[in-house]
Amino acid sequence: MDDGGQAQVNGKNGWYIPNPNGSFEWFDNQALEKRLVDQNKFGKLEKVKNPTKFFLYSKVNPSEGTQITTNRKSVERSYFDANKPTYFLIHGWLNSYKTIFIEKIRNAMLRYEDCNVIVVDWPRARTGFFSAFFAVPGVGKQVATMIDFLHEQFGMSFETLTVVGHSYGGQVCGFTGKNVKTGKIHKIIGLDPAGIVFFYDKPEARLAITDAVYVQVIHTDAGKLGFKEPIGNSDFYVNGGNSQPLCGPEVIGICSHLLSCYYYAEVLELNDFGSIRCDDFEHAKMKNCGSIFSGVRMGARDVQEEVEGIFFVPVRFKYPFGVLNSTDTTNAFTTWSGN
Repeated sequence: MDDGGQAQVNGKNGWYIPNPNGSFEWFDNQALEKRLVDQNKFGKLEKVKNPTKFFLYSKVNPSEGTQITTNRKSVERSYFDANKPTYFLIHGWLNSYKTIFIEKIRNAMLRYEDCNVIVVDWPRARTGFFSAFFAVPGVGKQVATMIDFLHEQFGMSFETLTVVGHSYGGQVCGFTGKNVKTGKIHKIIGLDPAGIVFFYDKPEARLAITDAVYVQVIHTDAGKLGFKEPIGNSDFYVNGGNSQPLCGPEVIGICSHLLSCYYYAEVLELNDFGSIRCDDFEHAKMKNCGSIFSGVRMGARDVQEEVEGIFFVPVRFKYPFGVLNSTDTTNAFTTWSGN
């Protein structure tokens, strides 16, 4: 209960704000608003520079990234090839470009196709929650600047450009799309984009459907650490969007939040996540979308721009997590009834 005797409802009358040590602190809406104002003022006075870094990986250098900048020679010395598809991969809070699940996605991308993978590292992610929150728009602008540079100087195609981000990184994707000046990102994939202090009715300040030609969102901890509402062309609610089977009981859902990265890596490797089309978000959340599988696979490499809607995604409780159809039930999560 809060000081006024009301139940503490995350995202309604306040938020559970995570701390770097793994604990959570309750802020009611009034206290949160004051903290955001104070932190923003402090950030402007602080003037601490934490430049975003970019590390290029390719088939030639799959495990040791080459740092590139908006300096032509740095790119020329790397293995960047504008004739190949390009992925930008952006980590979330407290993580880095070498976090294990970011590396897992990067490796899966390179196994899937001959491409450029540019992994973004932003140091402010490894600071307090509010400091990282205020860094998100600026990081998005820096990623957009790099995209414009590679397009203008090297002819990188927007048609084969995909930007992928987890948690805060998913929201960075949105600000990247909003700030690109020389074209439009072809595809953004948000991996359980952060939901805390990002609001559905403020699309200008979060990942939105207009930030790329096609925006796909994978929800695994919706309404807790991840964004709850559908905000893409297609939104996939895995196991109803939260409480992933592998994780067991969770109060906030850190494990479920992180699983979006492992699911996406499996998508690239196996393309094995079948889905069931839902009428709306509420039906997806309640796992009440029927039992007829659609022809759409979550995160699929061949998902076309015309695929839109909300989808429920059943999963197994261990790897491989994907369930392709109603008869593919080996090790499937037994509480999903298909009703």
